[in-house]
Amino acid sequence: MEQTKEFSRKMTAANNGFLHLFLNLVMFVAFTLLIVWVATWDCMTTNIVDESGMPQTEETAWIVLPIVGGIVLLFVWIMHLVGLTIIHPQTCRVLTLFGKYSGTVKENGFFWMNPFYSKRKLSLRARNMDMEPIKVNDKTGNPIMIGLVLVWKVKDTYKASFEIDVENKPAQQGDNSQALKGYDQFVHVQGDAALRQVAGLYAYDIIESDSDEVTLRSGSEEINERLEKEIASRLSIAGIEVIEARINYLAYAAEIASVMLRRQQADAIISAREKIVEGAVSMVDLALKKLSEGNIVELDEEKKAAMVSNLMVVLCSDEGATPVVNAGTLYQG
Repeated sequence: MEQTKEFSRKMTAANNGFLHLFLNLVMFVAFTLLIVWVATWDCMTTNIVDESGMPQTEETAWIVLPIVGGIVLLFVWIMHLVGLTIIHPQTCRVLTLFGKYSGTVKENGFFWMNPFYSKRKLSLRARNMDMEPIKVNDKTGNPIMIGLVLVWKVKDTYKASFEIDVENKPAQQGDNSQALKGYDQFVHVQGDAALRQVAGLYAYDIIESDSDEVTLRSGSEEINERLEKEIASRLSIAGIEVIEARINYLAYAAEIASVMLRRQQADAIISAREKIVEGAVSMVDLALKKLSEGNIVELDEEKKAAMVSNLMVVLCSDEGATPVVNAGTLYQG
């Protein structure tokens, strides 16, 4: 099993968001009171007499202390406020500190974290992708249209964050489909490639009636299982787990659809004819045996051949036979 660099970062009582929210309120109140105190400063001067005996006013130096303290308190309050984070169910935060991976927080709730952490939000929920049918060639070279439904989710947050580039890219000119974003684009490209590869390994349908070859039409479970494994192997680099992958659309391409339809109809007609002939031969054989065993009538080989011919025509005909009553004898001179 491939090892991962992902590890979960546990939240402790020191990371309780409500505790730090209370501390933020305390710092805000302290900063407000300090501002009010400095603003109402009215008697912080001292009368000093210089050498000539003239009085002069000099502002006391310690007025700088509360101002510096207020600036520091404001900075600490803002930085402390930035650290507050809410993590919803089935989401997580991937933490990095100055470019170094520092763990993944998957716990849900209201927390305070180091404000210098870079906190990347990732969704761990399952996502559904319905890929539009694409044109590919099957094993025999016939062009077919095949579509895919894919259910997936992020499993390894380290790989999903640092192994692939998921920056958004605009749709190409002339593409009417909506531009894919983030992981959807990566999953779509890899799913498309896997679908083309799997479709090229199987024929669309059975060519010969006595063949037991697995085809795209007949081997749905096996095909879907192989498709799922192929997509999973391609998406493992991104830490993505494939929950389900199945073919939801399968048809011949438009340029050969009518020809293949006629071939399928011909195959169906031939198969039906084989069953009809097989049943007719069985019925004729049964009729001859019954006539012979019951001594109903004695027929020579020529008359048997004529009877067989007539019965086969009647039994294999597409339309109902019109009976003709022979009023004479079977042995006409």
